[in-house]
Amino acid sequence: MPRLEWIGKEKVVNHAKDVAFHVLDKKYSYGEKNSGNMIIHGDNLLALKSLLPEYEGRINCIYIDPPYNTGNEGWIYNDNVNDPRIKKWLGEVVGKEGEDLSRHDKWLCMMYPRLRLLHRLLAKDGTIFISINFRDSYHNLRFICDEIFGMNNFVGTLTWESVTQPTNSGKAKFGLQIRTEPIICYRMNATENIFELEQSENTKKYPHKGKFGKCRFEIIEKSDAGNFNRPTMKFKILGQFPREGKRWQIGEETARELEEKGRLEIVDGIIKKAIYPEDEEDKINYTPFWSHLKSDEVGTAQMGKEILNSIMGEAIGFDTVKPPKLIEELIRHLPLNSIVLDSFAGSGTTAHAVLNLNKEDGGNRKFILVEMMDYAQNITAERVKRVIDGYGEGKKQVEGAGGGFDFYEIGAPLMKNGLIQEGVATDKIRRYIWYTETHTPFLNTANDTNFLGIFHQTAYYFYYRPNEATTLDEEFLSNVKEKAEAYVIYADRSIIAEDELKNRHIVFKKIPRDIAKL
Repeated sequence: MPRLEWIGKEKVVNHAKDVAFHVLDKKYSYGEKNSGNMIIHGDNLLALKSLLPEYEGRINCIYIDPPYNTGNEGWIYNDNVNDPRIKKWLGEVVGKEGEDLSRHDKWLCMMYPRLRLLHRLLAKDGTIFISINFRDSYHNLRFICDEIFGMNNFVGTLTWESVTQPTNSGKAKFGLQIRTEPIICYRMNATENIFELEQSENTKKYPHKGKFGKCRFEIIEKSDAGNFNRPTMKFKILGQFPREGKRWQIGEETARELEEKGRLEIVDGIIKKAIYPEDEEDKINYTPFWSHLKSDEVGTAQMGKEILNSIMGEAIGFDTVKPPKLIEELIRHLPLNSIVLDSFAGSGTTAHAVLNLNKEDGGNRKFILVEMMDYAQNITAERVKRVIDGYGEGKKQVEGAGGGFDFYEIGAPLMKNGLIQEGVATDKIRRYIWYTETHTPFLNTANDTNFLGIFHQTAYYFYYRPNEATTLDEEFLSNVKEKAEAYVIYADRSIIAEDELKNRHIVFKKIPRDIAKL
């Protein structure tokens, strides 16, 4: 498989593993309680790492709209070398030569570790959509996505008619006017998974109930008069001959096969063939998921901007905004209970689309948004609040979409210089330890603050006190009540002999030395 090389690649290929794990601090909840929806303010690289303990392998759909890298953008995701934070990052991650990287090198250095984390978060049947532009970054993005998600998992490129009005000023009006934008699509397993398409209106109906569920019935008799007379087509089916003046349309061998399969029934005294949806799966017509998304069906970038300004009641200043119907069209083809992640959230269009679809079809989709800019609170979250409550057309009250969300800030790193950070809640550390051991979400509600849970017949304990040393000794073991085939116990130190630990099937792990990095 061809691979794309660029200056700095060797420094960022595994950078996601080196990113410190930060805890997420919930600041407030809005709307329905326990909604399962999240808005996170902070660097999306840190946020994606922080989502791993609860969401690795659980995200059904990812939609991202990253910077297009046109050269005219003010994006600061490790790109703008005049920003001292970015100079520092380039020096630490890429090296001194980072300041001399082209904008394409820097963009790739920014995108690669984020895509690696997004790949870890996707479910086995998960789908990722990425908006980009053809001119600047499409081909580079395809190369790195082929490398991360697999060339065989490339579903295709959708095109969105983002612009309908030409530019009629300056030199631009004499150049090639770009009307569409690509949206590339990958799946974790593109060979086995299909989109959940809707049956089209001209699909055959199954209005009756047979032995095996919904079906339609077909008469298997036809006229026996004149040239249609066939004496050999008059035999018993289900104990009955055809009616007077009729004969069967099917031969005796076929009739016996259908009888054996239960596909023949007596309906109102007449022998009929029951046809079930699975009998003609290849004949069912579906509304296709077209690769071209028309502006009159999903809206344009200008319409997205107008919708945002209308909801907020003022001009927000975003030049281009994805319209909600565009995102709706992408995610409506996935399961109704999908978790949808957008780690370049912008104004919150993805959450708007999820709420709209749930209201439309009764789905239970969840959204997770990540936005690093300061407007995460007063634009991203505020827009979602207004969609929930039903404010549109300025501040005119309309029917709301309902729902809710929790708002988070990225908190302190869990560990620094090999030590657990002071002030990090013990519960968050326990969740992290459980995840590093089992790669499953932490669900324990037991009262024992040391016991984490049992996984694959191994019981896990995290014996930790923030301001005092803990010792694995006989007194601690005497309080272990859970029965398991093996035990993993974290503590600051152990005074139990190695042979004794082995005889009791105990693995001791020292805090903080043996705490694994994600």
